[in-house]
Amino acid sequence: MTSCWVIYNGSLVSDKFADQASLVAEAAQRAGVSVKIMKNYETIMDLSVNLSIPDFAILLDKDILLGYFLKSRGVPVYNDPAVIDLCDNKATQYVQLAAHDLPMPRTIVAPKVYPNFSIIHSGYFEKVIARLKLPMIIKEGHGSFGMKVYLIETEQQFYEKVESLRGIDFVFQEFIESSRGRDIRVNIVGGRIVAAMHRHSTTDFRANITNGGVASPIELTPAQQEVALAAAQAVGATFAGVDLLYGESEKPLVCEVNAAAHIRNILNVTGINVADAMIAYILEDLS
Repeated sequence: MTSCWVIYNGSLVSDKFADQASLVAEAAQRAGVSVKIMKNYETIMDLSVNLSIPDFAILLDKDILLGYFLKSRGVPVYNDPAVIDLCDNKATQYVQLAAHDLPMPRTIVAPKVYPNFSIIHSGYFEKVIARLKLPMIIKEGHGSFGMKVYLIETEQQFYEKVESLRGIDFVFQEFIESSRGRDIRVNIVGGRIVAAMHRHSTTDFRANITNGGVASPIELTPAQQEVALAAAQAVGATFAGVDLLYGESEKPLVCEVNAAAHIRNILNVTGINVADAMIAYILEDLS
């Protein structure tokens, strides 16, 4: 019997992470796969020891080193850890998306500034404000569920934020007013759109459900489909949750690609269990 590990981060106390693992594990079991749900620390990455390995692993976490470790031992890992690594840092992800000419908000990657130093009097930040104008978005490189994304409306907020982010990867991004409080989540498996939902918030500039947004099923336009699929392909993601913004005249823009996208909310909204498509793809890929 084919065996797999479904891995999530055991240090995160929210039930949503164990729930995500259960959804995927149950889909694997329905397909006749022998499944073991594992917290990421339940495998000791001892490089001098040969361990009993599964036929494949599904990494529902950003423990990229664990992904690389399993891959080095011959375990097919979904998503590939290099893809999770790329997408985990929004700055590197946007560089990749721009290299493929994906439509997205105008983005400036912040230079590396060490924590004990400042470039606030260099004139650099004035150039950023002149290019992107206010309001603008500042996003830290690492963050999920809409966290560590800031709407900057005044110069005082701008300078306070950039000073607080010394030593942290982040980007400056054009604020898309036409998409304030609304976006689209598209779940993609193996180059195919499996499910999509529209998210909307009346209380926050972000539409994430975690931040109070509400969701409903959506029928994607051909343009939205094309951009979502191209974004997943650009970062090499087998499984992807692509977030789209509404640009001018409703033109779709890529907000970001999630390589470890949660699937409970889209199941609740659309009735589609993305995990079934994930398992079907893996079994076909390995056959």
